[in-house]
Amino acid sequence: MRHPSPHKPRFLEVRRPVSRRQAVLSAIAIWVLFFGIWLIASESGMVNPLLVPSPVQVFETTWNLFVDRGFIGDIGISVWRVVLAFAMASALSVPLGVMMGTFPAIEAIFAPFVSAWRYLPAPSFIPILLMWFGTGEAPKLALLFLGVVFFLITLVMDHTKTVRKELIETALTLGANRKVTVLNVVLPAVLPEIVTAMRQMLAMTWTYLVIAEIVASTTGIGAMMMRARRFLKTDEILSGIIVIGALGLLFDLLFKAAHRWLFPYLQEKR
Repeated sequence: MRHPSPHKPRFLEVRRPVSRRQAVLSAIAIWVLFFGIWLIASESGMVNPLLVPSPVQVFETTWNLFVDRGFIGDIGISVWRVVLAFAMASALSVPLGVMMGTFPAIEAIFAPFVSAWRYLPAPSFIPILLMWFGTGEAPKLALLFLGVVFFLITLVMDHTKTVRKELIETALTLGANRKVTVLNVVLPAVLPEIVTAMRQMLAMTWTYLVIAEIVASTTGIGAMMMRARRFLKTDEILSGIIVIGALGLLFDLLFKAAHRWLFPYLQEKR
């Protein structure tokens, strides 16, 4: 039985990193394929152009939104809402998750509460949030906050539990107290995984953005999309979707870059 030469490169290799050139070409190719299929479907009459306009029309509409309609202001408001709500969720989730993952007594107190709230859909809180906070910014920020905070707490807790027990035992043996052990041993060990968890949960915050901005809102990307829906302007709705996707990708790349900058030793290990 002949075996492939170990020196012959193959497209599919188990856990072998691809070159930067291949990664870039692959990323471009999948988007070219996506927009190509979309263009063919819309131009050939396979789909209703009122419901599925061509990508060319959508990109022209996006350009007009920026140039003539002040869309950049709506984008700025949406980004501000996402960043602020996510910052508030992280400010609570990270310390509480680390404490729950470090001290079983704290986990015993909060885990049943956090676990129950994770299974409640955030949009179900919209009526009560409107009753409590009115129609200003508060209900939108609260919805984005609730959509991510309990998942992030659980992820941080689980990652904290993976810190090697030997590190903690060594610190305690050498005379470190609980504060020193948490701040100087546990937190540095788990911090790379916390940043990864925050990157994952930031994506969830973006998924709740449109829902948050249809709650009695006149500003933001979601509000623009709801106005477009009333007049069957599907091209504007798709423009909003594309802009949200582009912003989400940009924030994801920023988190990746921050992770590489903060923890370069992890890249060396790989």
